[in-house]
Amino acid sequence: MLSAAAAAAAPLPFPVIDTHIHLFDPERPGGIPWPPPDDPIRSKPTYPNRFRSVSSAHGVTGAIVVECSPRIEDNQWVLDIADDDESVVGLVGFLDAGKAGFGADLERFAKNPLFRGIRYGNLWGRNLVEQLGNSRFIDDMRLTAEAGLSLDTANPNLELLEGMLRLSDRVPTLRMVVDHLPKIQVQDSQRPRYERILAEFSDRPETYVKISAVLLNRAGRVSYDLADYRATIDQIAAAFGEDRILFGSDWPNSDPLGSYGQVIGIVQEYFASKSREQQEKYFRLNSKAAYHWIER
Repeated sequence: MLSAAAAAAAPLPFPVIDTHIHLFDPERPGGIPWPPPDDPIRSKPTYPNRFRSVSSAHGVTGAIVVECSPRIEDNQWVLDIADDDESVVGLVGFLDAGKAGFGADLERFAKNPLFRGIRYGNLWGRNLVEQLGNSRFIDDMRLTAEAGLSLDTANPNLELLEGMLRLSDRVPTLRMVVDHLPKIQVQDSQRPRYERILAEFSDRPETYVKISAVLLNRAGRVSYDLADYRATIDQIAAAFGEDRILFGSDWPNSDPLGSYGQVIGIVQEYFASKSREQQEKYFRLNSKAAYHWIER
């Protein structure tokens, strides 16, 4: 029997853009950094045709690919694939901000209109908060903003969110996207601090958030009951507002938690009570504002 989330995932009456998927091929020479080769669910070649096979029935017509590798040339690998597949509308790639060579790499990849931003956060041993004292990193963020590109962060915690606010103060024209905020771990004693942070984000028009990675495994069980997630989504949506929230599946990292239908279904069920305009903003239009991707 289908869960309520999967049952809710009938195609929406407008095209959907998934702002967070990953492409990789563990069979490439030299292997890949992610996922680990012994992962029984995710360690399969992941290309756009496989993504379409799980998402097209739900009205998804395009996706933003987010890097899952700290190797510079893997940006080109994704871009080469995207050149031949119009379902990829953009790439958020990896460039080593704060280090020599960033400017040249940015100039090189930004020539491709599918390259829409970079990712930097709690990933690959990087720490955005520590980089705020690095003048070269701040200069690289300015270069990113001047190129019309965005910054995605990874694996949010309170320190990272506060760091994003400080970076926004330093480079106010930089568009930033918080990924996977629903899965942040906040202790009861930290709740006032978290709420203060969210209140500050509400006043930052260049910051966006992905209501993504919503499904959680708690004590070995994944719930598909919206009641278990509603308060979390309510809080994030209220803080960022209807114009700065984005849909992302985190596919195929999401596969251990549920089918694509269950992943999109839980948020589709949540937004079903909203106006069509609000739904279309979350599932498509806001991604244009965040990434400036082009129709293909």
